[in-house]
Amino acid sequence: MTVNESTGPAPGFDGGAVGNPAIHCLTDTGLSNSSAAPSPRLAGPRDGNFPTIRYAKVQEFRKSNAPRPASQQGFPSERPLPSFQVLGNRVHAIQMSDAVERMCCWIDEAQSKTRYVAVTGMHGIAESMQNSEFRQILNTAGLVVPDGMPLVWLGRLHGFPLRQRVCGPELMESFCQRTGSTYRHFFFGGTDGVAEKLAKTLRGKYGIVVAGTYTPPFRALNDEEEKELNAIVKDTAPDILWVGLSTPKHEKWMYEHRHRLKVAVMLGVGAAFDMNSGGKRRAPEWMRSNGLEWLFRLISEPRRLWKRYLITIPRAVWFVCLELLRFPKLPSAAR
Repeated sequence: MTVNESTGPAPGFDGGAVGNPAIHCLTDTGLSNSSAAPSPRLAGPRDGNFPTIRYAKVQEFRKSNAPRPASQQGFPSERPLPSFQVLGNRVHAIQMSDAVERMCCWIDEAQSKTRYVAVTGMHGIAESMQNSEFRQILNTAGLVVPDGMPLVWLGRLHGFPLRQRVCGPELMESFCQRTGSTYRHFFFGGTDGVAEKLAKTLRGKYGIVVAGTYTPPFRALNDEEEKELNAIVKDTAPDILWVGLSTPKHEKWMYEHRHRLKVAVMLGVGAAFDMNSGGKRRAPEWMRSNGLEWLFRLISEPRRLWKRYLITIPRAVWFVCLELLRFPKLPSAAR
């Protein structure tokens, strides 16, 4: 089975507004000289704390923005990265600093190509076992980072000296801390008000430039809303677009939109929207570093997560063990 690149939006979202999408677009005050008027499509700020909504062409923003690039000299964006295979999925054997550096390089290239980053743990591996289209989506990603200690342990078994996982909340924080106001950020996803809260939090902590936020409804976007989103992203000219849905929804959404949206990098970070905005507690550090964050999340949300952690992922772990023991692939693991 092949992935149809002309397919529509992912069927439904985990999070969002009940009715129409909530849109909030803004730019830094450095663009206040732009003569372009705010789009009538856009809803104004809810609390009045954001700057006036204004727009400018991409090239105008480039001239007035903070110094670029943020990436280091001599780090080619297409340099092959080390990787290993898990049940037919490529996982890059990199650490947090490597992921941030590669993302910066992609943005600094100023090319029209859009790359997306899959932050993948055993849940993503399990989903790929049941859906060959999803496996192809993961393998098409520009970067697949190991979110979860099981993938870190597997990387070590393959000979890579991985020290820690590259999880969504920490990758978001690390990127914002490293780059500050250098790039423009757009936040897509979360439940009503979460994206705006996250944008304010990160701007307050790291001084990031927020291009806009968009909270999708609890359904796929219709054609009119898709056109509206495309226009908003084009008008606000973000460098990086954070997607806060859930696996496998955000990977599918990024794959389907990689040729539609004018943005250098997209990342699916799921629960990072709630965690980094203060809406959800994270597991203690000792649980995260010992591969027990799943237990903390299961106890916190048993009705939503019991099947994922007690059935779906253990089944994938079983097939990973068979793969490590070099058993022949079973039909159920290769669908």
